[in-house]
Amino acid sequence: MNILITTSSFGAADSAPLNRLRKRGFEVVLNPYGRKLIEAEALELIREHDPVGIIAGVEPLTHDVMAAAGQLKVISRAGIGMDSVDVAAAAELGIAVRNTPDAPTQAVAELTLCMILTLLRKVSLSDAGIRRGEWVRPMGNLLAGRTVGLVGCGRVGMRLSALLEPFGCAIIGTDPCPSDSACFPLTPLSELLERSHIVSLHLPYSADVHHLIDAPALARMRSDAILINTSRGGLVDEQALAQALSEERIAGAGIDCYESEPYDGPLRDLPNTLLTGHIGSYAQEARILMEHQAVDNLIEALEIAGAL
Repeated sequence: MNILITTSSFGAADSAPLNRLRKRGFEVVLNPYGRKLIEAEALELIREHDPVGIIAGVEPLTHDVMAAAGQLKVISRAGIGMDSVDVAAAAELGIAVRNTPDAPTQAVAELTLCMILTLLRKVSLSDAGIRRGEWVRPMGNLLAGRTVGLVGCGRVGMRLSALLEPFGCAIIGTDPCPSDSACFPLTPLSELLERSHIVSLHLPYSADVHHLIDAPALARMRSDAILINTSRGGLVDEQALAQALSEERIAGAGIDCYESEPYDGPLRDLPNTLLTGHIGSYAQEARILMEHQAVDNLIEALEIAGAL
């Protein structure tokens, strides 16, 4: 039986998850492109290999893609977000869908904190200047005493709040389904945008929150505010963000996720941005844990489906 692994870096940090699959007798087919697949590429691979299970990244697994697999029983997402999988279509086709919601939490929260501190202290500007042969000492700001607004108070948002606690900043949040463990004030989004020095996004993507941070939302933010997105690209109107940054209507932005990846848009040309290549969960310890959990989920679901 074939297992198709569509995420681009599976097994790069540790071959043990791959070896577990092979020891169970599976023929493992890896993503041959080394990047996020487009829908046509996912469809082609599924038609060619007809897998019984998929360990998926963030490529679009639509109804047409899943329907092309004659014996597909399980999609095991190596990650949190489920927006790339048509879950309703999977249910209709009798395909179980699992994810690994806990493994990436610490890694994404730590990257978010890294972005906040880098932007506040303008570390990347000083680094770039020195590399150009200039002695650059930009004046930055402390995190202490500033207000951080968490848009989304799930696993990552709550973990970030714990990491922020020793810095002595104020934390506020907004979430349609807030955690019972939230120990900070919850406010409407409009108020959060107006009050926060740092606005950090931690929401799953859906059509309801497409371009949640658009031109009107950016206009509500403080002129000294920083926007962080380590969640999903579709949450932010990138063109509106680039314009707000170029006009210095907000102070900076740290972006790890984009509507189209690899990213090649106007944010690249702005000095007040910090851009990373969707590396939120890309820490060795987190990746290994996430990949083992994806394998666990795959095998368990195949056993339940009677395919093993």
